[in-house]
Amino acid sequence: MAAADTPTSVEGPVPELADRAHACADRLRDADRVLLVSHIDADGLTSAAVASSALERAGIDHEVVFENQLDADSVAGIAAREFDVVLFTDFGSGQLGIIADHEARSDFVPVIVDHHQPADADTTFHLNPLLEGIDGASELSGAGASYVLARALEGPDGDNRDLAGLAVIGAVGDMQDGGDGLGGANEGIVEEAVDADVLETRTDLDLYGRQTRPLPKLLEYASDVRIPGISNDEAGAVGFLRDLDVDVTDEDGEWRRWVDLDAGERRTLASALLQRAVASGVPADRIDSLVGTAYTLVDEEPGTELRDVSEFSTLLNATARYERADVGLAVCLGDRDAALSEARRLLRNHRRNLSEGLQWVKSAGVTEKERLQWFDAGSRIRETIVGIVAGMAAGSPAVDRSKPVVAFAEKNPTELKVSARGSGRLVRKGLDLSVVMGEASRSVGGDGGGHDVAAGATIPADERDAFLAAADELIGAQLSAADDE
Repeated sequence: MAAADTPTSVEGPVPELADRAHACADRLRDADRVLLVSHIDADGLTSAAVASSALERAGIDHEVVFENQLDADSVAGIAAREFDVVLFTDFGSGQLGIIADHEARSDFVPVIVDHHQPADADTTFHLNPLLEGIDGASELSGAGASYVLARALEGPDGDNRDLAGLAVIGAVGDMQDGGDGLGGANEGIVEEAVDADVLETRTDLDLYGRQTRPLPKLLEYASDVRIPGISNDEAGAVGFLRDLDVDVTDEDGEWRRWVDLDAGERRTLASALLQRAVASGVPADRIDSLVGTAYTLVDEEPGTELRDVSEFSTLLNATARYERADVGLAVCLGDRDAALSEARRLLRNHRRNLSEGLQWVKSAGVTEKERLQWFDAGSRIRETIVGIVAGMAAGSPAVDRSKPVVAFAEKNPTELKVSARGSGRLVRKGLDLSVVMGEASRSVGGDGGGHDVAAGATIPADERDAFLAAADELIGAQLSAADDE
């Protein structure tokens, strides 16, 4: 379909990005073949699924591949393939310099749809919320940006609003649903998902596992808000439930799940949990976070990992981070047979690896510097999941919440993967881990970037200590500047 034949009046859910989205869409329509390259986390997988679905519906021939990260070698390999247009989703902005070098020497045209901090370069077709003053760390994910593109790719025969549910999964998977749920530009996508009858939202107990975890495990494993005598306490969680005026087991004696309770039973349990938190001295702001916005995918089977957006995103992380991006993409595109079965097997393995990784961190401990704390897992934790483990550690009693966590894992014999995780409170005080990871890594011959609250890098294996010194100094400068204001 020629660009001139397509509507250009649709602003989509983020009007500020409409012009960029339509420019990217028009270039994609003019392409003979498109190579779609995306990241391997939940946001990257949903970004690819949204973009691929939109390209297919627009009749644009394309192929999908995934990369753990973009560096000079991977971009060179991408540029060498016989595609006149390469669509990057959920990364690319931070690697604009590398991409621009290849663009100048090759025949390929890059189209970048991302939400990470852009490098000091630009390209003609670049869709990124940060370029229009929208926070890519909290207001629009990579999948959200891909959804904006998908709406611009619509033809006269229908719209792509049914893809909005995937964009919500990506945003939640990228931890953008803090506080009162998804905000900023994400709100428009949520509204379109609800209007398209693919999503329901409601205020609910904000604990992970509402669909699949038995009630004792739902409470025991709730680590974001630690309630003495319940959190990390199996017997305490069971005792708390037994004391409620609610049938917490079914007629066969099996534990029920949150999804199995009716509205009245949920209110009873939630009220008792809040009262226990108050009585246990949990701070008021932490108690407030026990209740939040739940996002439910209405077409998925109740009681499964696919019904709840948070659990869906975890399932996706269990695929591509173990070299099975094809499985995660297939699940996103609707495969509920072989791909879903394999994803569930991978999820069991993923949960085991995360648990073992977190236990290792708790046992080995972290090393304190003035402004950060760090651990080096070597080969004990996969470099593709060390960031998730760092995030879990940051929410556990094992670390000091007043400092960001920096984690290292072996990427290969000559390089280390670095993942850093902070908190919303630290970001409000001036922390920007994207800048820290970028500047500290480049100071030792590596590269990095990401978001203010979560970022990563790759550095030479023998430069760890120099990197830590640079990162500690940068964090200190950021937080000191905020203290002086």
